[in-house]
Amino acid sequence: MATKKNTKASIVVPVELVSLSDQAYEQLEELIVTMKLAPGTPVSESQLSTMLGIGRTPIREAIQRLSHEHLVSIMPKRGIFISDLNPQKQLRVLETRRELERLICKKSAKRCNLEERKQFERVAKDFKKAAKEKNEKLFLKVDKELNDLTIVASKNEYASKALSMLHGMSRRFWFGNFHQIGDITVAAMLHADIADAICEGNEKEAGLAVDKLLDYIEEFTRKTVMSHE
Repeated sequence: MATKKNTKASIVVPVELVSLSDQAYEQLEELIVTMKLAPGTPVSESQLSTMLGIGRTPIREAIQRLSHEHLVSIMPKRGIFISDLNPQKQLRVLETRRELERLICKKSAKRCNLEERKQFERVAKDFKKAAKEKNEKLFLKVDKELNDLTIVASKNEYASKALSMLHGMSRRFWFGNFHQIGDITVAAMLHADIADAICEGNEKEAGLAVDKLLDYIEEFTRKTVMSHE
C-alpha cells in the first residue's frame, strides 16, 4: 500500500484513505448543500457508507469535517443530524464572510498567475451564461468553482482556511431559499463582476464587487427571516 509520511509527527497515512476521505466529504457536502439530505435529517455512518459505497472510516472523517463546518451536528447518545437552516446564524456567517472574502478576492486579483486569470475569465463567462439562461445547476457549479479558485489564487492559507469553513453554509442557505426570494440572474451577475475584477487584476474593484454581492446576500437573508415571521 502506498503511503505518505508526515515528518513532523512521524505518522504514516495511507494515500488511499486520504483520497477516499476527500471523496466522501465532497459527495456528502454536495448532498447537504443541494438539500438532497434535508435539514434535520438523522443519518448514520453505516447508512452513508452504503449510500456512497465508501468505507466507514473515510465516512467518519468526512462527518468530522462537515461538523467542523456546521453542516452536520453530532449529538452524543442521539446520533448525527443534518444541521438546520437558521437565518440568524446565517447573518453572523455573512458578517465574517464579508471581511474574509474581501481580503481573499483582493489578494487573488493581486497574486493570481496567468493560468488562474484564464480560469477566472472562464468562470465569469459561465456566470453570465447562468444569468442569461437562469440556469440553477450551472450557477451552483461555477459558484463552487469561484470559491475554490479564489482560495487557491489568494496565496493566503490562513484566511483561506477560515473562509472555506463558511462557503458550504452559505451555498446551502441560498439553495434552500432562493426559489422563494432570490433572483438567480442578479446573483450570477454579481458573482461575474468579482471574477472579472480578479481576472483584470483590479484589487479595488474586486473588493467593491464583494461588498455588492454581500449586500445582496444580506438583504436576501433578512427577507428570509421576515418571510418566516
